[in-house]
Amino acid sequence: MDSATLEAHYRRYIGYLNNRQTHNLEEFVHDELTYNGKPLTRADYQNYIADDIARIPDLYFDLHHVIVSDNHVASRISFDCTPAKVFRGHESNGRKISFTEHVFYQFEDGKIRKVWSLLDDPAIAAQMAA
Repeated sequence: MDSATLEAHYRRYIGYLNNRQTHNLEEFVHDELTYNGKPLTRADYQNYIADDIARIPDLYFDLHHVIVSDNHVASRISFDCTPAKVFRGHESNGRKISFTEHVFYQFEDGKIRKVWSLLDDPAIAAQMAA
């Protein structure tokens, strides 16, 4: 897949997440993958994302930067959302929070094989504690 095609494919994947199609990711994710070094099945990965959406009903993946190189995609995603349940170990306070994620993906045969994700946990903790 060339860079432009991979970027378009990745943006469609993010569109699926924003449209709550988390259990319809066969086109984008291998049957088995790793997430921050941890082996997962596609079902595990889909459930992980669906759980975040259940905790944060207004969760929206707002892409700010997308860089594609060979079979890798790097992106910076911003979130402005209101957790309704415990999120990342913090009780919901009913207020909107803002944070970013820096995430890298390795694609193989057009599907995600590896994910490395870093969320701004200090920003999340500070806003949810307030």
